[in-house]
Amino acid sequence: MSGPIDPVALTQALLRADSVTPARGTVFDVLEAALVPLGFAVDRFMSGDAPDGPVENLLAVRGDGPRHLAFAGHVDVVPPGEGWTGSPWSGEVRGGLLYGRGAVDMKGAVAAFVAAASRSDAGTLSLIITGDEEGPATYGTVALMERMAARGIVPDLCLVGEPTSTARLGDMIKIGRRGSVNIWIDVPGRQGHVAYPHLADNPIPRLIAILAGIDAVVLDEGTDWFQPSNIEVTDITVGNPAHNVIPAKASARLSIRFNDRHRGADLIDRIRTIAERHAPGVMVTGKVSGESFLTAPGAFSTLLSQAIAGATGITPELSTTGGTSDARFLSKLCPVVEFGLINATMHKVDEAVAVEDLRTLTDIYADVIARALA
Repeated sequence: MSGPIDPVALTQALLRADSVTPARGTVFDVLEAALVPLGFAVDRFMSGDAPDGPVENLLAVRGDGPRHLAFAGHVDVVPPGEGWTGSPWSGEVRGGLLYGRGAVDMKGAVAAFVAAASRSDAGTLSLIITGDEEGPATYGTVALMERMAARGIVPDLCLVGEPTSTARLGDMIKIGRRGSVNIWIDVPGRQGHVAYPHLADNPIPRLIAILAGIDAVVLDEGTDWFQPSNIEVTDITVGNPAHNVIPAKASARLSIRFNDRHRGADLIDRIRTIAERHAPGVMVTGKVSGESFLTAPGAFSTLLSQAIAGATGITPELSTTGGTSDARFLSKLCPVVEFGLINATMHKVDEAVAVEDLRTLTDIYADVIARALA
C-alpha cells in the first residue's frame, strides 16, 4: 500500500475535473488513480441508455476481513451557474477555503474517505461511487447495488458522505430521510367560447376543488424521529393563451415529502381518490423518488458520534431532516448513516470547504474505519 494521501490535494484534483451530471471520464480517472495504489480493486462501468443514461459508476473493494464498511457517495455535481469569483473548476485555496463546484457536495468527503483509507489496511473497505446522484439517479446507485448483488458483496455498515453538518463540522448526522413522491393531476374539459359555457366544460373549477380537498389533508403530526409529512402544490398549468376561450384541460403538480408512517404508492392512491371525487375522468400519475427510511439509533450512530466527538469535541444531533439522498437505496443493504461537511454553500456560487475541515473529516473517517473494522 502506498503512503498516506493528502485530502486537500485529492479534493483539488477532483474539483478540477468538470463533472456536471452525469459525470463520466476524467473525474473517475482521478479517483481510480488514487485508489489502485492503496490496494483497491476498481470496477468502473457504464449503465443505462438515454435519456437518463449512460451513467458511469465505480465500485472499489479492498481486503477480506470479517467486517465490511462501505462508503457511498457521488462525484457528479450540479451546474456551477454564473457569478463565481474565480473558476468553479479551479480548486483554488483562498483564505483557508478551498473553492470549487462540489467542494462540499461531495468531492471533499470522497477525498477525505480515500485519504482515511490510505492510513489503514484493516478489514474490508468498499467505495460505492456514482456519477448520477444530482440527476435522475436512475442508473447510479441502484445499478451499483445490482453490481454488488451479482458479485455477492454485502457490507455490514454503510457511511454516506453527504454534507450533513450545518454550523460546525460534526454538529449533525443523518440517521434517516423522508420519502419523496411527485404527482401529476390532469383534469379534462371541453374547449368552447366563454359566452356559451353550456356548450363547453370548464376543468378549472374542478381542479380548484381537487386542490382545496388536498390542502385540507393533514397526513400526520410527525413521529419521534421525523417531522410531519407535507404536501406542496408545485405547479398549476392551464396553458390558455386566449381570454375568451374555456380551456380543454387544467393540470397541477404536487410534491409530497413523507415520513415512515407512509408509503409512496399509498399516497398516490390517496390523492387519486380525492381527485376522482371532484372530477370523474381525471388522470392522476405519480412517481416515487424514494421511500422513507430510518436507521434507529444504536451501535453505528454511537460509533460515528464517538469518532466525531473525539476529533471535534461536539456531540452530533441525530436528524432525519433535509431532502433525499442515495441512502434511500442503500438502506436496503445494511444500516446506513450519513455524515459529511458543512452544507451552507452546497449548490451555491462560490461553493467552498475549509481546508481544516477536510483534514478533520479525514481524521473522523479514519477513526470510523478503525472502530467499525476492529
